[in-house]
Amino acid sequence: MKILPISQLLPGMFVQNVTKQTGKIKVKSQGWVKTKSSIDKLIKAGILEVEIDPDKTLVDSVPEKEPAKIPSVKIKRDPWQKTHSAEQEMGKAKKLYDEAKTLQIKAFKDIKAGRDIDIAPFRELASGFMDSVFRNQDALACLTQMRQKDAYLLEHSINVSILMSIFAKHLGIEKEIIEQLTTGALLHDIGKIKIPDEVLNKPGRFTDDEFKIMKMHSLFSKEILEESGLTGVAIDIAGMHHERLDGKGYPFGKKGDEISQYVRMASIVDVYDALTAERVYKAGMEPIKAFKILKDGCPDSFDPILLTKFIQCIGIHPVGTLVKLSSQKVGLVTESNPTAPLKPVVKTFYSAKHSRYTQIQDIDLSSKKTSDSLEAAVKAKEYNIDLERFYKNSILP
Repeated sequence: MKILPISQLLPGMFVQNVTKQTGKIKVKSQGWVKTKSSIDKLIKAGILEVEIDPDKTLVDSVPEKEPAKIPSVKIKRDPWQKTHSAEQEMGKAKKLYDEAKTLQIKAFKDIKAGRDIDIAPFRELASGFMDSVFRNQDALACLTQMRQKDAYLLEHSINVSILMSIFAKHLGIEKEIIEQLTTGALLHDIGKIKIPDEVLNKPGRFTDDEFKIMKMHSLFSKEILEESGLTGVAIDIAGMHHERLDGKGYPFGKKGDEISQYVRMASIVDVYDALTAERVYKAGMEPIKAFKILKDGCPDSFDPILLTKFIQCIGIHPVGTLVKLSSQKVGLVTESNPTAPLKPVVKTFYSAKHSRYTQIQDIDLSSKKTSDSLEAAVKAKEYNIDLERFYKNSILP
């Protein structure tokens, strides 16, 4: 924790406590300060000093006069509105996810056989993803966490596609564009099938020559999709998702305004999913650590405004994350809470204190009836939990 005078408080910081004040205002709950006007209100109320949690800072302050470089909002809707419960949507979501795997496998076989891939089923699937996200994004978001270590190539593109759909919905982008973004994301790494297995599946660091070969996958993806009749936004995402704002990306070395907002979105989502993915040779990273790397590890590579928007729409502890509560209960985040990111709905099923499975219980951490709180994200292997079995028995229909 860090103590700051109110004059140094910036939008994006997480306030833990008020430590000095002249008035008697009571801060109801800890949380992020989102705007300069919110800080001004605290100053007027007599707040002199606050305690912040630096690890939870989302993004450095952005001058208010700087226009947000995000796609124009043309649809007036609540991005968090849900027409179905997550349980109602889960069956449809699982069917779509399985269909996506089948389509990916067929596409890989077609490419290896020298055939063009059929784009129509991918567009239809992208439309299905989008519709599911609009009904209740938590269902598909939960499935992106059900990772198999030996299926990264298949699952990564599917997960990026789902997360792109959620991200675009959050930004209020038109459905027609969301479908193109989702299609492009679903196929953005299709060119990897042309990379030799010894390079593609290498667990350690690439040599310079190996990295040159690996970087070709973006161009291969672009060529494959162009030959298959795809155009526009989807092609840009496939060919340029490794471009960076500072010009240090590949394959074209584009920078700044040369990179569209949609490609900027895809670059954020692509790296986030890669960092959090479970692989045979690498454990997945907790989302909050991945966000910190995106924000601080490469500050000039990604659009800071879009990155903040992405963190807001995914949440510090995304749906499907395994968490431990202050009561030592362990469970899955099953429902996001955009107004209070640290107070989601958690389905508990294990006791860390007694090292045993418990009766399944849904706990809404935002409810006044519960005194429990979210302590930390955890890994299933820490408690020898068979998470895949729990998903099949308690989450999936």
